[in-house]
Amino acid sequence: MKKTLTILLSLLVVLTASAAGPKRSYVIGFYNLENLFDTYHDDGKNDYEYLPDGANQWTEVKYEKKLHNMASVIRAMKDENKVWHTILGVSEIENRHVLEDLVSQPEIAEANYQIVHYDGPDRRGVDVALLYKPEQFTVLESRSIPFNFDSDEIEFSMDEEQQNWFRTRDILMVRGMLNGEMFAFFVAHLPSRIGGKGGDLRSRGGEIMYDESMKLMEKYPGIKIVAMGDMNDNPTDDSMAVYMHGREKIEDVKEEDFFSPFVSMLKAGYGSLAYRGEWNIYDILVVNSNLVKAPAGSLTIRPIVKKKFYGRIFSTPWMRQDEGQYKDQPKRTFSNGVFTNGYSDHFPTYIVVSNK
Repeated sequence: MKKTLTILLSLLVVLTASAAGPKRSYVIGFYNLENLFDTYHDDGKNDYEYLPDGANQWTEVKYEKKLHNMASVIRAMKDENKVWHTILGVSEIENRHVLEDLVSQPEIAEANYQIVHYDGPDRRGVDVALLYKPEQFTVLESRSIPFNFDSDEIEFSMDEEQQNWFRTRDILMVRGMLNGEMFAFFVAHLPSRIGGKGGDLRSRGGEIMYDESMKLMEKYPGIKIVAMGDMNDNPTDDSMAVYMHGREKIEDVKEEDFFSPFVSMLKAGYGSLAYRGEWNIYDILVVNSNLVKAPAGSLTIRPIVKKKFYGRIFSTPWMRQDEGQYKDQPKRTFSNGVFTNGYSDHFPTYIVVSNK
């Protein structure tokens, strides 16, 4: 009886929104900010290279330039879309302080971005976080979900001692209301590919997000879910295609699947970063069946590139390296140990949801 009542209430919310709500579009995106560190040491974190006397000689001047550059990209996306991101997941940020400095930059201060962030266990001290516009999205709940090895399907290469020592970024979950509809957003930065390893760990990260999504869908029928992050995998790799149940085509998305809009873009030659000389899309957003097959009049994902691709990889000429070995790749903050006053080694990605 209780579950039936919950379903009826969820349907009532959707019907009310579709009948009386204004027609609107919302931009939901992700951006790896590539080592957005302040100039102070955080106890217990290996952030020494990002100190004034560290390897990168990370001074206040460089930090302020980095903030300006990150804000400039976010502003440029607003100028292209004519609206600010409603939701922007971010990764490789040191703490809440750097986000407070970022959202107060003159290029984006008017957006009034609010922050959801938890300090995580990563040994370098980098976390994920969510920026949101409070006028459009109301936060009801947030959690920091730790990585664990509790899988019945994945065989891990690490032994028990190595697993106990291992630390990586938590996965952030934020649940709330957008345009009268319930949404949940997951933000992840899955384990690295350093040494050509970690496929099992990234698969576990995808499995954790998927399992948590299924719990939310059972508890809140009709909830719309977007999982995003630097997955350190392409959308065709196991973490996303198998353990996150990502499907390339909308018609193949079943009730417990996710639509993976960047699969078709990867196959078409698009990329959000270059790794070992090859373009990849590690900066991924996937959406659940409730969002991709939404009732008429409620929010659903829309094609935004050439009227056929549902994802966007944002770049401008000034965000790309203009010469040398890495020409046309993302212009990063440091290249071969030299400060280049760049942006990030990743391009930001986003989707648009609309009830139009």
